[in-house]
Amino acid sequence: MDRETLAQLRHELRTPLNHIIGYTEMQIEDGGQPDHVPALRAVLDDAHALLSLINELLGPAAAGSLDTAQHLATQLASPLDRILAGSQAIKEQMLAAGADEAALDANRINAAAGHLAALVKGGLAKRVTERAATKAMPELPAGTGHAAESGAGTILVVDDNAENREMLARRLGREGFEVLRAAGGAEALTLLETTNVDLVLLDVMMPDINGYDVLQRLKANERLRDIPVLMISSLDEEESVARCIELGADDFLPKPFSPVVLRARVTACLERKRLRDQEVRHAAELEEWNRTLESRVQEGVAHVERLGKLKRFFSPQLAELIVGGGAEDPLRTHRRQVTVVFLDLRGFTAFAETAEPEELMGVLREYHAAMGEIILAHEGTLERFTGDGMMIFFNDPVEVPDHAERAVRMALEMRERVAGLVAAWKKQGWDLALGVGIAQGYATIGAIGFEGRWDYGAIGTVTNLAARLCGEAKGGQILVSSRLASAVEDLVEIEEVGSLTLKGLQKPVPALNVIAIKAGA
Repeated sequence: MDRETLAQLRHELRTPLNHIIGYTEMQIEDGGQPDHVPALRAVLDDAHALLSLINELLGPAAAGSLDTAQHLATQLASPLDRILAGSQAIKEQMLAAGADEAALDANRINAAAGHLAALVKGGLAKRVTERAATKAMPELPAGTGHAAESGAGTILVVDDNAENREMLARRLGREGFEVLRAAGGAEALTLLETTNVDLVLLDVMMPDINGYDVLQRLKANERLRDIPVLMISSLDEEESVARCIELGADDFLPKPFSPVVLRARVTACLERKRLRDQEVRHAAELEEWNRTLESRVQEGVAHVERLGKLKRFFSPQLAELIVGGGAEDPLRTHRRQVTVVFLDLRGFTAFAETAEPEELMGVLREYHAAMGEIILAHEGTLERFTGDGMMIFFNDPVEVPDHAERAVRMALEMRERVAGLVAAWKKQGWDLALGVGIAQGYATIGAIGFEGRWDYGAIGTVTNLAARLCGEAKGGQILVSSRLASAVEDLVEIEEVGSLTLKGLQKPVPALNVIAIKAGA
């Protein structure tokens, strides 16, 4: 008798023996009627004795002759008869005591013992001969190593024997697991396609699709390959165990199994899956964080670029407000009432003709730095500066109720600051002074230019008027239009200059000079 036939016989005899041991252990664990425990322990002892005999006489190292099979049948008869009698007596006692559920398990023990007796007493030697002739053990397919990881939750029990499924389900249910059952490989594969499972307990010997093939298909499926698989079988051949591990099984547990070992191996498989799932989640989270970070970096770069562009025209606070969505897009063409301020230095053209380039640039740096600081302080919008000339306006891109007042206060502070600069310039022999023109009115505002070179500007009569008033202003004068003068008459002292004929304007324009802020204003 070859090793394959021996393994097949061990599998066939161990299956009912596994039921006897499993149900008896659960009856003892449940406590039940104390009077029944000694009888149950006797049944359990006889079952373990039967298991030892099967392992000894049909083990891989056994001679495996027909005489051995006949000897095994003789050796099994006595403890098997005691199990039959004991389980029958326990069942009757439990029924008499009204313990119907416990009696059902006792009946399962008795039925398994009867099945084992039928196998043995039905002619074990004949069955050895049949097995040797047919070699019914399935061929082991080739496989490649693949280890799955594990976590916790739902367990699928796959076994063609209903009692095996029932016993495992009850064992695992006691540990708090949700247990699903499949009566064969095909049913298991179908169920796994539609149900989330954390661990598969898979029998090797099944009539439709054997456990090796099921395992191989699981590991070939990208969605299912990481589900851990614990093989449970009465086949204890080293080749069978090794092939299961090669095909990707996480562990192998021979039947009949110890409940303690079952619990330990299931827990270990689930813990590995939990760690694997955690690793996958962390990897996905990291990938998402990287995508988010990349997006945020791109947004940040765009924000900085836009902010830098806007700071060319607006104060930092105003630029931040625009970028943050607190103000309308200033580059979109729109019409709004604004107060426009033009300023430049009287005598600058003559100075530029005689001064050294270094002197010229030094004056402009001082002048621009001083004026820029004041513009930012009053939150004016710098439209442009060309040499000594600057154009600033108020009330865009963010509307303010006091834009005329802001413009006048800024101009007065500029005049005072330039007066300090002029005193130092005069010591160098440079005769310079500040002239300012201010007007109020409607302008069209937005982006001006072409792709690759856009500026932000205001166009309209109001800008032309402010520029012409600036051109007429003498050193130290702040000339304003009559409309602006009426808007700030309660704020400042003003003197009339008279009507001025300005280039580009058809009629003479009344002009007024701002002297100072009124006392208490």
